[in-house]
Amino acid sequence: MKIKLLGIALFTLTLGAVVYYPTLNAKNIDIPTPIEFTVNQKPVIDVVFVLDTTGSMSGLIQTAKEKIWSIATTMASAQQSPEIRIGLVAYRDRGDAYVTKVVDLSADLDSVYAKLMDFQADGGGDGPESVNQALYDAVHKMSWSQKDQAYQVIFLIGDAPPHMDYQDDVKYPRILASAAERGIIVNTIQCGDMPMTVVPWTQIANLGNGRFFQVEQAGGAVAYSTPYDREIAALSAKLDDTRIYYGDDEEKEKMAAKVAATDKLHALASPATLARRGVFNASVSGKTNQFGKSELVDAVASGSVSIEDIEEDELPEILKPMGRAEQKAYIAAVTEERNELHRQIRALSSDRDGYLNKKVAEAGGRKDSLDQKLYEAVRDQAAAIGLEYEDGPAY
Repeated sequence: MKIKLLGIALFTLTLGAVVYYPTLNAKNIDIPTPIEFTVNQKPVIDVVFVLDTTGSMSGLIQTAKEKIWSIATTMASAQQSPEIRIGLVAYRDRGDAYVTKVVDLSADLDSVYAKLMDFQADGGGDGPESVNQALYDAVHKMSWSQKDQAYQVIFLIGDAPPHMDYQDDVKYPRILASAAERGIIVNTIQCGDMPMTVVPWTQIANLGNGRFFQVEQAGGAVAYSTPYDREIAALSAKLDDTRIYYGDDEEKEKMAAKVAATDKLHALASPATLARRGVFNASVSGKTNQFGKSELVDAVASGSVSIEDIEEDELPEILKPMGRAEQKAYIAAVTEERNELHRQIRALSSDRDGYLNKKVAEAGGRKDSLDQKLYEAVRDQAAAIGLEYEDGPAY
């Protein structure tokens, strides 16, 4: 009987704990941390261009400056609209002005591009270059994404083979083994036809689970200007002028650096390049580059921030003298202006695409172009994380 009564008592106490659980002191209960699930996580493309910047590569470097926005647009054209991050490693050789220069992976492509604009061809001339060091830095000194759904890829672009006689170098077979462990694919693009480059470039691509292909010395990219470039560039500049940033002094300083990079781009890039940037920024994937972090109009429009939640000293200067109603009206007006600018850019982009596709068709399709070869590599390799490409390269 005692055992039966004890059982009833335990049952009653357990039921009471369940019924009155909400009133219990949470500090006295060891509750397991709930498992968090990420639904529809946006895929990421991390691409690092490893560029030979010795004297013989001037044509390719200029091509990179002209075409990097088109390459970003090509990668962004997957149906899933991935986040695009780009990094750079410039390399020469020991005894030159530098061995490598590293620009870390970033979704702020304006800032990456501003650094690319500073790359100039110089040095070299003695055959092999510091390819091993460049590959090492690309694999080990980049902030590669930790997300599961990420296509991580290196494009090694140059015309000369690696130095294999530097005793303190980590040689490319070991570097590529590390890349494979991290899920990083390595493709090689040989510029020109130097015979001594073919074998190592092919081996690097094979060990890197990538592709080897050759292009002409200057890259062989499709680089037509169009009648729509200047207008797209002008509309994109107007869109840039609508950006207003909020946050503490440190955050505003970071965004000021981004604006400075954009200003440099507008001052030095060609209308065709600015148009390519405008086309990319008008895509879903281009939004991060267009506005960056802590951009108030976009944050309010997306619902991620309410104007009431921002401290007075963290507001953009232009909004500080305004009352709350006036601030909201200003943000609404800028949002409407942006929507109209995006509409115009997309319409002109469609006309531009038609013009370029006609030019490419008239030139025989340009199946041997850098654009096409990059597109095919990305299309086939990114399929492993579910990205689907159908429309061909952007020009």
